[in-house]
Amino acid sequence: MSVENEANEVQTLSAGSGYKSYPVAPGVQLNVRSGPGTGYPVVGVLPLGGRVTIRCQCAGTTVSGPYGTTNLWDCVGNGQFVSDAYVKTGSDGYVAAHCG
Repeated sequence: MSVENEANEVQTLSAGSGYKSYPVAPGVQLNVRSGPGTGYPVVGVLPLGGRVTIRCQCAGTTVSGPYGTTNLWDCVGNGQFVSDAYVKTGSDGYVAAHCG
């Protein structure tokens, strides 16, 4: 998976063994943040049609998106989080281990 950072450089988010991949909402370029909330800096942007590999999940800022309103955040890499409101997991709850 690739992301674009603030310098518009494309980076790759590698899928870890045993982690499941999920699609990001159609038509959305999703911000990747350094922590589980909108107050954390944006460290990258997922391109349209992106997928994420969820390593773990935790509670953070409540966000409304195409898949509902939730405070659940998905860790997709070391220091990389996206709101679960934009990820089609098929569940309103946890689909991966709790972070930390």
